Amino acid sequence: MNEIIYHGSKDIIKTPIYGAGKPYNDYGRGFYCTQSLEMAKEWAVEKDRDGYANKYQISTEGLNILDLNDSKYTFLHWLTILLTYRTFNILSPLANEARDFLIKNFRVSLDGIDIVLGYRADDSYFSYAQDFINGTISYRQLCNALTLGKLGQQFVIISKRAFDKIEYLGSEKASALEWYPKKEIRDKMARNDYFNSRKNTRQKGDIYITTILDEEIKPDDTRLR
Repeated sequence: MNEIIYHGSKDIIKTPIYGAGKPYNDYGRGFYCTQSLEMAKEWAVEKDRDGYANKYQISTEGLNILDLNDSKYTFLHWLTILLTYRTFNILSPLANEARDFLIKNFRVSLDGIDIVLGYRADDSYFSYAQDFINGTISYRQLCNALTLGKLGQQFVIISKRAFDKIEYLGSEKASALEWYPKKEIRDKMARNDYFNSRKNTRQKGDIYITTILDEEIKPDDTRLR
């Protein structure tokens, strides 16, 4: 099956390089793309800099794809991958204990995986994850936060054999004048909705990280669905 994907960048990238990129990105080193042209243009620009939405085709036949949107995974699986690769502010003994428990019980190995599909942990999403780890918000609020503003799903190419299947199709210019305000509005809406949701009182049955630790909740617990 062929998929059309886009990569937002300040540069035109005709040949993505395997092994490049930062090791502390959401899913480690990889080529971070989206299936949305509009999202790629937002990701490509900065306030005073234009960019490009680079377009590619990739054949996924025979590739191992980890889809974190699959019903067998919870938001805690996604969070645990972030804990593996990203740098969190571990502010308390609770957060440290939470990190160790989640990595032990919800870790998803990327060994043998070619492509990862999952949420993009930009500044907004990442702050939600940190709040949960530090016991500030409930699991329900975390799940709600990850859908606010529709900040985007990522299509991340991480293996050499997947890189070998990328075909460059061209690039479109993304104007900062047009796309940066859209990027700002999307992020602002997500943040505003999140802050408003935090004002809500605790709901009966809410699960906090302390609940998960005390009850040693595992991935098959129906309360996480």
